[in-house]
Amino acid sequence: MKSWIERANVATCDFPIQNLPYGVFSRDGEAPRCGVAIGDRILDLAALQAAGLLDTGGAVFAQSALNDFMALGSVAWDRVRSRLVELLAAGGDAALREGQGLRAGALGPLAGSRLHLPFEVTGYTDFYAGRQHAVNVGTMFRGAENALPPNWLHMPIGYNGRASTVVVSGTDIHRPLGQMKPPSAEVPFFGPCRRLDIELEMGAVVGLPNRMGTPVTVAEADDMIFGYVLLNDWSARDIQGWEYQPLGPFQGKVFGTSISPWVVTKAALEPFRTTTPDREKELLPYLHEPRPLLYDIELEVHMQPAGAATSSRIAQSNFRYMYYSSAQQLAHHAIGGCRMNTGDLLGSGTISGPEKSQYGSLLELSWGGKEPFTLETGETRSFLEDGDRVTLTGWAQGDGYRVGFGDCSGTILPAPAEKNWTAETAD
Repeated sequence: MKSWIERANVATCDFPIQNLPYGVFSRDGEAPRCGVAIGDRILDLAALQAAGLLDTGGAVFAQSALNDFMALGSVAWDRVRSRLVELLAAGGDAALREGQGLRAGALGPLAGSRLHLPFEVTGYTDFYAGRQHAVNVGTMFRGAENALPPNWLHMPIGYNGRASTVVVSGTDIHRPLGQMKPPSAEVPFFGPCRRLDIELEMGAVVGLPNRMGTPVTVAEADDMIFGYVLLNDWSARDIQGWEYQPLGPFQGKVFGTSISPWVVTKAALEPFRTTTPDREKELLPYLHEPRPLLYDIELEVHMQPAGAATSSRIAQSNFRYMYYSSAQQLAHHAIGGCRMNTGDLLGSGTISGPEKSQYGSLLELSWGGKEPFTLETGETRSFLEDGDRVTLTGWAQGDGYRVGFGDCSGTILPAPAEKNWTAETAD
């Protein structure tokens, strides 16, 4: 299928007509509203709706978040996607293509547009569902014979994160302050994180809620998912290492999580479904998958130090390396009666492949800081330094086209200035 927007037909374009990802954008101080990426353009869905070319039963696209549209459900999702294909396909409905005034007003350049957080994040849960990552980290800290916890092969492990610090790509991240205690120290100290890391992940966006007290099957969970984003769960490894027992990550994870500005729908990813790996231990029936629920999505991590002219690719991986699918994670999340809301975000967990070049965190790439790696620009890294910019990219490769996610990037800023914590403050 081809579009009359020529850039959308370039084989390396992230946003062909087969994709049509949703986001929120603004230009020239205007209010943010919903749009779709096509080629090198953004299609203003609010303008299409106002012109009578999209019917959703309400002005859902004039909002500054996708939540109202996502809450309409799969029938509306499919109807809008089909209509957009009609309007953008070469030889399709000419209402947009030949409507000069509408075309000029509704179809603007992607370059120069401001991209916002695409949906209101109502809740955020991060999982630990990549086997290679879990084995690598467990081997570092507990030895190869105890790498996986006893429960790991039976259920997707996760923890509740902070929705308030999920930010859109391009948002800078301050190095966090916190408590740390090296193994050789008798007492902890306070200061800026010294082992700042990334985690290469995908995020599943919940479109439809369930009722509190009502579990869902894996098939129902898959139907609840609206789409996927790239996700970087920034991690303060030294803060996390001191705090995580007995209740798990807290301050080491809550200071920032970056997502890509475009939500790629399940419909766009449908041709790229693939199966989860063979099970070493049989899963309980509520986690059985009725159909392939993973996706073949190529992923890359790039790093660019401050002052460097170019970035270096430091890792390649693929979403298919996950042990548990997002639908399994969602079903497990809801099995005890937890209500899942429109706008909830589920981080997949770090996506690492079997080779070192496929590891999805600096902790793994530098093997706990013991094996620093060298960038193409000559700098060495074990963990992030101030000024480093990290960019995740991802795409599913089709025949002559690819379904891309755009970039998910962030730059590390110095830690906030420390205060005189012992000084008395005025009322």
